[in-house]
Amino acid sequence: MSQLLSLPADAHALRDVLREALEREVLADIPITRAMQLRIVAWTGDSLSMAAPLAANVNDKGCAFGGSLASVLTLAGWALVRLAVERAGLGCDIYVQDSTIRYLLPVWNDFTATARLDSEDRFDDFFNVLRTRGKARITVRCAIPAPDGSVATALTARFVALVRSDPSPRSVDTAQSAAATEA
Repeated sequence: MSQLLSLPADAHALRDVLREALEREVLADIPITRAMQLRIVAWTGDSLSMAAPLAANVNDKGCAFGGSLASVLTLAGWALVRLAVERAGLGCDIYVQDSTIRYLLPVWNDFTATARLDSEDRFDDFFNVLRTRGKARITVRCAIPAPDGSVATALTARFVALVRSDPSPRSVDTAQSAAATEA
């Protein structure tokens, strides 16, 4: 007998389900992320942290490869916006419109990129525009810290969300399917 399972009612459990489903989707659909061994290690709703081991992202000098740092930062920002859109129940495609990266210090160990909205942006404003116009932009700031707490690498990126004609969020569908399969 098939059993229909719904997403968890509590906000923390819902965040975990959405985060885990997005990590599976990213690893399945973006081949480089498997080679980089990326993991979404935390998502609070306001911030998202994505980690990668140095060994899979090392350059010829023994520190983290700049392209890997840029990829992790960009994906952390994208994932923050994507998960917020899904939690709001909106089916959107998210694109990076433009970005600026600063490499301030070499990264000599496993690293974690943390993404947060720019201080001038709010998800509520973003969602209002998105629901009204079918598209919206939001700026995210991402950083990889150095061991001393300073910033080793920083990215500022503007992301664009476009409402899909099929409004169902893919990760929510994936999360529901995974929950049904596990039952």
